[in-house]
Amino acid sequence: MGGARETAGMNRREAVAAALHRIAPRLPAFEAEAALDRALASPGLRGAAPETAARLALVAYARHVFTDYDDLLADGYDRDSARHFVLDDLNAVLAGWGARPVPETEEEPD
Repeated sequence: MGGARETAGMNRREAVAAALHRIAPRLPAFEAEAALDRALASPGLRGAAPETAARLALVAYARHVFTDYDDLLADGYDRDSARHFVLDDLNAVLAGWGARPVPETEEEPD
């Protein structure tokens, strides 16, 4: 994975974009921009390393856009249950992008 040396001289947007490309090499440009915008807009990710911000934003973006997660929440499921039920769909999307899957026990933000 990338380190500080690889992101030296880059602004935050460039560093997170480069990290997204490394962790999801087949991510389409439109989806990359959306995940990047999510990473940069999230107050909780502002201080995170570019790789961490990219990964967490990518997973959250895929969960909300490409699974039934929000519908399950609207139907009254708690967050953990909804995440459990969409995990296979989420991991299929991530695999299509060349990203590592989310294990059942991994904690990731919305």
